[in-house]
Formats: sequence, structure tokens, C-alpha cells
Amino acid sequence: MRAMLLPRIMRVDSDARPLTWGELQDPAPQADEILVRVATCGVCHTELDEIEGRTPPPRFPVIPGHQIVGHVESRGAQARRFDVGERVGVAWIFSACGACHFCKAGNENLCREFRATGRDAHGGYAERMCVPEAFAHPIPERFSDTAAAPLLCAGAIGYRALRLAVLEDGRSLGLTGFGASAHLVLQMARFRYPNSRVFVFARSPRQRRFARDLGATWAGDTEATSPETLASVIDTTPAWKPVVAALASLEPGGRLVINAIRKESGDAEALRRLDYARHLWMEKEIKSVANVTRNDVREFLDLAAKMQLEPEVEEFALEDANEALLQLKQGQTRGAKVLRVRSS
Repeated sequence: MRAMLLPRIMRVDSDARPLTWGELQDPAPQADEILVRVATCGVCHTELDEIEGRTPPPRFPVIPGHQIVGHVESRGAQARRFDVGERVGVAWIFSACGACHFCKAGNENLCREFRATGRDAHGGYAERMCVPEAFAHPIPERFSDTAAAPLLCAGAIGYRALRLAVLEDGRSLGLTGFGASAHLVLQMARFRYPNSRVFVFARSPRQRRFARDLGATWAGDTEATSPETLASVIDTTPAWKPVVAALASLEPGGRLVINAIRKESGDAEALRRLDYARHLWMEKEIKSVANVTRNDVREFLDLAAKMQLEPEVEEFALEDANEALLQLKQGQTRGAKVLRVRSS
């Protein structure tokens, strides 16, 4: 099979192409696994974090990709949940132990044995991949393969972030950063909280225009002052400056939800601007988002179908994954980027 491999930690820039093109032997499913013939795979900012070394180190070489849509090609001896030919999705959560306190409490995203697709196991920047059948998801019929891909991470993690924001209908929400996840959160928020106003903070004029097109009440620069104080803010940026700015926009008792696997250390100087009285006093809260559970993915897919969610998608060929990653890092985004895998 054809695949894009990450051989080691590298920088993503115009002079570097961290992923290498290769031909690998087709994987064979274990007893509880299914073999998925990949149709599409979303490109996520988490891949940038993996490639540049801001996450726990992947197994090397590793095939990245954790927003996978494809069809069951074969099954292990004990795998019976899906039929051969059935369309499925694979998300960031590849497996968890199922027996620890966190798993039993429904928080498998916090399991110490949590394994991530495309980091701890080969992912979807390839023509085929294997996954435990219990961690695969049926895809609603209304979504094309391309549209479904970003729902599996950008949408699912956005759904979890919106739930953790504990927003009440009629209260104002802020979104800091406006890429693959936030553009879906905005649509979710308008559907679930129709009387709430949504304020978007984004670094590029293109992103701000996109936010207004999707119904944002207001859109300004990442460090702009909000026109009004906000009950909740969801941050999806890789930087610290927007976090400090968002805290200043929260009302008393407000909550900031940080939806990022890591923050870039080069921006840590921004934390020196943190002022307790201005940014944290009056019982403001900070909540981080860690991974997703299978339930997050499945609940969100149901919600996305119900609200007829339409992701904005830009498609790339599998062999152009490096270009998609570079554009993502440079902020050249309007919605989500998805790789089209042309299987033989």
C-alpha cells in the first residue's frame, strides 16, 4: 500500500518536507480488529504538534492521520460489529484499557493506556489501516467521505469543548482561533443555543470574514477587546497570547476552555502579561480538553446529521500531505483540510 511516513521529529516549513512517500506491506487485522480501506483522512493541527515534537513522542516511523473515513475490507476472527464493505470512521482515540477508574466512569480519554491513532498506532495517511472494531464508528449516510473526515476530530473535539463550556442559551460565547474545529463549533452553538451571541477572535481577515459568513455576531483580531464580556470562551489556538486576551474578556464566573493538545513554547513570554486581578479574579475558570471519548464521536456524528452540518473542506491528494500541513501551519485555512486517498 502507499503511505506517507513520519520518520522522526522535524520542523514544518517551506524548506522541509517531514513526511516521506513510501510503499508498505498491507496490514493484517488482529482478532478484534477490522482492516479499513481508506477513502479520506482529515489533516489536523495535532499532526503539526506530533511532527514538531510537542506531543508524547510517536512510534517511529509512524503513519499520521486520525480523521479517517473508509470501508471495511476484512475482519479479524472475533470482529463482527461491522460488515465487509460497510463505511466506518476512525478518530483520535484508537484504544483504551476499558478497566481503569477513568474508563469505567466514561472518561476513557483520560486513561493511562490511551492510545492515539496516527501517533501510537498507524493512522490514515495511507491506503489501509487497522483498528479495534470497538473504536470504529458508523458514518451517517448524508455525509460524503470528504465531508465526514473533519467531523471525526475537529467536530468531535469541538463538541466536547462546547459541552465543557457549560453555556446556557442566551449567554455569549467567544471562539478564539477559527480553523477546522471552531468553524464547526460556531455552527453547533447556533443550533444548540439559538439565543446566544457568538464572538470570534481570529488572526486573519479571511478567517474573520468566514466567521461572519457563518453567523458570528462579531469577528475581530485574536487580541482585540471583546465588544461585551463573555460567559464562555473556547480557545483553539496553538499560542498563549490568545489565552491571556480571552481571560480579559470573560465575565465574572466565566469559563475558558482550552482546546489544544499543546501550546507552543516560543510564545510563553505572553504569560508574563497575565495579571491576576484583570484576568483571573472573580472566580473565572480555566478548563482544558484532553482527547475525546468514543461517546463524544458518536454523539457528535448524530448531532451533525440532525443539524445537517456542512463542513467547509479543502481537498488534497495523499501525496500532497506536506503541502496541506504547511498551509495549516501558515494559517492558510478556511475550514478543514482533507486528504483524498486514491486506493488501488
